[in-house]
Amino acid sequence: MKTPTKISISIFTFLFSFGIAAATAEQYPSRPIRLIMPNAPGSSADTMGRIAAIKLGEALGQQIVVDNRAGAGGVVGLEIGKNSNPDGYTLITTSVGALTVSPHIRKNLPYDPMKDFEYVALYSRQGNVLVVNPALPVKSVKDLIAYARSKQGKINMATAGIGAQSHLNGTALMIAGKFESVSVPYKGGGPSMAAVIANEAQWSIAPSGAMMGHVKAGRLRAIGHTLPQRSPLMGDIPAIAETLPGFKYIGFSGFLAPRGTPQVIVRKINATMAKAVSAPEMRELLAQQGAEPATGTPDEFRNAIREEIVETGKLVKIIGLKDE
Repeated sequence: MKTPTKISISIFTFLFSFGIAAATAEQYPSRPIRLIMPNAPGSSADTMGRIAAIKLGEALGQQIVVDNRAGAGGVVGLEIGKNSNPDGYTLITTSVGALTVSPHIRKNLPYDPMKDFEYVALYSRQGNVLVVNPALPVKSVKDLIAYARSKQGKINMATAGIGAQSHLNGTALMIAGKFESVSVPYKGGGPSMAAVIANEAQWSIAPSGAMMGHVKAGRLRAIGHTLPQRSPLMGDIPAIAETLPGFKYIGFSGFLAPRGTPQVIVRKINATMAKAVSAPEMRELLAQQGAEPATGTPDEFRNAIREEIVETGKLVKIIGLKDE
């Protein structure tokens, strides 16, 4: 007689829990969502994240409020996100450098990329763009290599900080092209682009999102990109691989959440974001930033980051990248 009672209680508990989860998903979100942006205003991550936040917020019926928390190549923002309440009302945009590079170059990293976050939803993929100040006598990758060699390493490369894509890609480009520049870290992508525009730094290679507007306006000159081959997303900008065979990098953007965020909420955001990026308007907005839509399950997202951490570790070792 006791066994059926236990089974009945277990079934009741399961149905009760299922009912709470269903209600949570149906009612979520009931108030604005905070989006922690580990990058400065004007950076590529900021530009892409705001596009995704607006569309996700429209689909969910709630405002998503962007909270820029730049610093240490994205580490500051991710630490704040890690320590936030895991109730579904805090999301964090990915900072690829902070997730995949910093674990290899920073001591006492205040988070574990695999253990301290829920991987929620991807929304875009994009290449990085190589830009120079328009005053430079440089109109191609070949020109930049020759110009830098003639200056004997006395020109500056702007980066968004140690471990940022601009730092990693720029260092890799110098090694591949066998030339030198002084690596100058700034507090985010926006300030680093401003430095190149002002000719305080002469070149940079960073995510396309924040730079294409400057390129179209003539404030920066684009001479190459990191996609494997030419792409309609980049117009007539050539691939760096045309000059340096095998040189490529594809960045991605997505949303994380603090560990422990209810899975029913994670799944709802993932499904909602997937529908949002498939809409023609979203595709057009991404294309204007030199990016394309990206989707995947939370597990696929997590596995992609895990693989990227491994591959980035190999590159960091090869180029000898260290925290400066």
